Amino acid sequence: MSEKAGQDEYEHHGGFPKYTAADVGPEFGRLVEALRRLQDLAVSAAPTPELTVEVAEKVEALNELLAPFQVPEGQAPAGRVMSLPGRGSLLMLPWTLEKFDPEGVRSRGTFRRFHLGGNGAAHGGTLPLLFDDLFGMIQHAYGRPISRTAFLHINYRKVTPLDTELVIEGSVDRVEGRKTFISAVLKDTEGNVLADCEALMVQLLKGQQ
Repeated sequence: MSEKAGQDEYEHHGGFPKYTAADVGPEFGRLVEALRRLQDLAVSAAPTPELTVEVAEKVEALNELLAPFQVPEGQAPAGRVMSLPGRGSLLMLPWTLEKFDPEGVRSRGTFRRFHLGGNGAAHGGTLPLLFDDLFGMIQHAYGRPISRTAFLHINYRKVTPLDTELVIEGSVDRVEGRKTFISAVLKDTEGNVLADCEALMVQLLKGQQ
């Protein structure tokens, strides 16, 4: 598929908003990392009642500070900064892209304390989020139109640890009309498979969301 053909096909999507990369300075990355650290502490700290009240008041003050600056979907930088872990979105896992082209997408990162499920392992529900987000990027890199996930099947092969560098990589297996079949694998740096996943993405029709 040529780059031009992929771009033309990508334009024919449903009612999904079109996103463009956000141009931000280093201060936004600093903010995102500070908030990620806050998330880690929020699920791991056991503050005294007095400290709990103090922290709550400070967080509430931050909420009031940020509230006037809310903007519509697609205008906030969160999720649109490709150079930042998780593209600058707190929802996404803080992983960094290493490869992004029609042949596939590869990302590297760690699961943090915020993602703990139990006994030092990442919560099983965080893996579908990691894979699903990767599949969306694979679709885009391949030049496929905007699509929604029709199904996503994960095989959990080994326990996924926290605070350990991991790599996830996937690519398009085949295309059948509006359907795109994709697969990906999550490994540790020694090549051990922790989980693998396959999914079906279906192209949105005109007006679909």
